[in-house]
Amino acid sequence: MAPDGHLPTTGSVASRLGNLELQNGFPTPATIEKVFDDLDFQRGCQAYLWALPLMAMVQWQQEHLAKFGAGKFDYVDYLSFQDKLGLLTANATTPYIMAFPNLKESGPLVLEIPAGPTAGGCTDFWQRPITDSGQTGPDKGAGGRYLILGPDDPDIAPDGYFVFRSPTVNIWSAHRVLDPDPAKARALIEGLRIYPYAERERPSPTRHVSPAGRPWSGEQPRGLAYWESLKKIIDEEPVHQRDRMMLGMLQPLGIEKGKPFSPTPRQRTLLADAAMAGEVMARAIAYQKRFVGAKIWPDRRWEKSLLLAETNQEAPHHTQFDERTSWFYEAVGVSVGMMGRAVGVGQVYLEAAKDRAGHWLDGGRTYRLTVPRDVPVAQFWSVTVYDNETRCFVDTGVQPDRSSRDPITTNPDGSVDLFFGPRAPSGRPESNWIRTLPGKGWFSYFRLYGPMAAYFDRSWVLGDIEPVD
Repeated sequence: MAPDGHLPTTGSVASRLGNLELQNGFPTPATIEKVFDDLDFQRGCQAYLWALPLMAMVQWQQEHLAKFGAGKFDYVDYLSFQDKLGLLTANATTPYIMAFPNLKESGPLVLEIPAGPTAGGCTDFWQRPITDSGQTGPDKGAGGRYLILGPDDPDIAPDGYFVFRSPTVNIWSAHRVLDPDPAKARALIEGLRIYPYAERERPSPTRHVSPAGRPWSGEQPRGLAYWESLKKIIDEEPVHQRDRMMLGMLQPLGIEKGKPFSPTPRQRTLLADAAMAGEVMARAIAYQKRFVGAKIWPDRRWEKSLLLAETNQEAPHHTQFDERTSWFYEAVGVSVGMMGRAVGVGQVYLEAAKDRAGHWLDGGRTYRLTVPRDVPVAQFWSVTVYDNETRCFVDTGVQPDRSSRDPITTNPDGSVDLFFGPRAPSGRPESNWIRTLPGKGWFSYFRLYGPMAAYFDRSWVLGDIEPVD
């Protein structure tokens, strides 16, 4: 290349793709083949990252239908940690109640929320909140009826409903029950109802389904299955303005709304490669966060898990592409309550994938985390361990977390020492130990439910995870 940046009329250009040959100003046939292969591969990688929040919803909806036999107007109740083994970065302490309705099938849809300590709401299939419900929703914990309109439903505003519109046909209705009393929690779960607005006078009872020990996975599909599922949901959903450019990039890869998906051998190879490389990119973005403001305390390894500026994934001048990738590779769901902005309500998610010295956490080693006394929470705190490949609980057959609601041993000064490792540490209470798996990496979330002022002003400081072996 000439010093002024001009391409040679005839000659070779050194690049990341290797040498690119030009003849009389035109790319040679070999260069054209190389460029198009790389161009389509790059587009596939970016499309993989773009689709992550959507594909988590598609996968989970399918598991509800195929694995649990739950209809689109049934709730699945995830009560035990075994129920939640397929759920991306679940907490193991509170029950989850989930449904995946289709508004084209139902028409306007009613969600009934009981009065009491619940948190949740519903999102569109890009995991953008339609509304919070419960303590951080418009009912403020008093309960109420929410009416969700589909993209093409006419405007209606009946008395007695909180009315919202979804930009997607498929939605996710997601709730957590926060009352520690099992009987009260059960009553709250049973009080969650879902039914078409057209049946409001005589709604059918809402069915609550249990996973009942059946294995399932909320991980986004891998390989060609990722693209097959993406094509199916693209055909179901309206195209939004912000996604038109990405859909244009997918056309050379054989994915186009309303047309059959019959990839050529070349397209299959590129899509498979892009799915693998895209997942490695997602792990790098998620576990090595390079975002300004990610660190909670400047001298600690703990970072904010949820770095979106707004729940709609938008910053003033751009969509938060990498922040969205980081969160939705690791997790599902976002709501106002999860943004950690209000004292005494909602949640805060702190994440650590490295020990105090900056080394990745290793399931074959033993670590200690000292939780200082007086954790600033109105409700409770918890620490959970996740597999860095599945982003689900480390599957050891035992409880993958400890919380302030557990019978853990406290030090004389009020602090708590928690241990992580493949074996219980000698001379330490097993109640304070979380098992990990040798040969596998892991990461942890420290959750504060109802964070208080000492978290927001940073006067309370959480210690790092430290190796002790």
